[in-house]
Amino acid sequence: MLTLYEFPVSGNCHKVRLLLSLLGLKYQSIVLQRENQEQKSPDFLLKNPYGQVPVLQDGELVIRDSQAILVYLAKRYGDANWLPDDAAELAQVMGWLSTAANEVTHGPNALRLLHKFGRVINESEAQQITHSLLALMQMRLSQHDWLALEHISIADIAMYPYIALAGEGGVQVDEYSSVTDWLSRIQALSGYVGMPGMWSVTSS
Repeated sequence: MLTLYEFPVSGNCHKVRLLLSLLGLKYQSIVLQRENQEQKSPDFLLKNPYGQVPVLQDGELVIRDSQAILVYLAKRYGDANWLPDDAAELAQVMGWLSTAANEVTHGPNALRLLHKFGRVINESEAQQITHSLLALMQMRLSQHDWLALEHISIADIAMYPYIALAGEGGVQVDEYSSVTDWLSRIQALSGYVGMPGMWSVTSS
């Protein structure tokens, strides 16, 4: 039985929920009490010493980090489209997973933490990172439907949530038409699940 330990408001948790749904996998959701710092409790720290969500448990196996969870789900339950075996294609996917862990974290995710949760950040730096990232995505997506390959992969799933949630950080993604077209393609997928605050055609 798959079990996902999560916060409902977390984009990193959403990417795992999204892939689970797209793969048609049943799972148990355990929502930790963020306001009570449940993710820092001794019991949870045995699952993830960093005290962060998401964490996925599959039987006795426990996996931390959203990118690592996407890799596991794609390899264990998906097909090669989600995470290819070809070295060149795999490198392209991994490059975007790295972007999701770095530029997305320090750009749109940081701005959302500021505007939605009051986190103190370097706002000007986060703005610069965000718009440089969106410009790069716009360039890629103006010529391709998907970020890494010519079909959807976990690269798109890893990048999706905090780009879709960028409006909660005061970012107008409608300025990047190819990016919003990509958001629309993901939202049209069979099995898609969203979360409050995400960009949609009706909200733009």
